[in-house]
Parts: sequence; C-alpha cells; structure tokens
Amino acid sequence: MSIGRRIVTLGLIAVSFGLLAACSTVNSPPGTTTTVILLRHADRIPFATDLNEKGIARAEALPAAVADLDIDVIYSPDKKRNIDTVMPLIEQRGIELKVIDVSNVAERLITENPGKAVMWVGNTDNLQSIYGQLGGRDRQPDKYGEIAIMQIYEEGPPKITHRTFGPMP
Repeated sequence: MSIGRRIVTLGLIAVSFGLLAACSTVNSPPGTTTTVILLRHADRIPFATDLNEKGIARAEALPAAVADLDIDVIYSPDKKRNIDTVMPLIEQRGIELKVIDVSNVAERLITENPGKAVMWVGNTDNLQSIYGQLGGRDRQPDKYGEIAIMQIYEEGPPKITHRTFGPMP
C-alpha cells in the first residue's frame, strides 16, 4: 500500500472515530437516574440581550410550569436573556445558578449532578447538541416556551417529556 493511500486510510479511520464520538450519548453514573431539564431562553428584543414583554411574561410563568419538579441547580451560559429567563424561578425557590462556558455541557450536567435534577437554559446553537448528547432523537426544545424533561439512565435511551411555559403564539 502506498504512503498516500495509508494516509487517506488513516484519515478516514480518524474521521470515523470522531463521528462515533460525536454520536455517543452521556449516561447517568451507575445506580443513578439524573433528570435534565432543557429550555430555551424566553423571547427577546430582536438583536438585543433583553427580554421583550412576552419574554418577561414567559419568565414569570416558568415557576408554575415546573412547580412539580424538584430542581437542585440551574446552569446557564453568561447571557443576560438566559439568566433573566430563570431569575423568577431562582428568586422563588432559592435555587443555585451556575454560569458556565458552553463546552461539554451535557457531560458536566450529568457528572456534576448524578442522581439530581438539573436545568439548562440554553440557546438554539447549543440546545441541539446537548439534547443529542443526552440521547434525544426527536426535536429539541428550541422554540420560546418549550421544555424537555429528560430522565437520563445509566443505560439505554432517556425518557423524555415535553411541556410549554408562558404565553403561546
């Protein structure tokens, strides 16, 4: 086999492993089930960081929409619209907010909170990735007011339920 052909073959093998890694799912540690609640930030003023009137109303409706869920911690990127979306819930329940970088979010949510319930308030550019890494195969919650509640087990696919919060179109 020529050197050029070997390089191409090794390149294809490396790409294949990369694709497999990207498709792998994050599971809960042995003996635990971790609940991950994913939602997109509430409606915002176009091209701005502030919530608009509908977004403020939606943020105020979030605590009622998740009233039946025990939430241990909320994670968010350092974006005003995301933090403003969960602030009514944080103020009502005194839940800890962790502002983090958006790298390795799915893995962090599980490894830092095994057996707990954790919320991620995200953006369209990260929700799809996180949802897929946690085993979601249908549509991620990328519209304003959508929530995906994922029961992440140590093996197998997650159990996923969907709900909405706030004023709907």
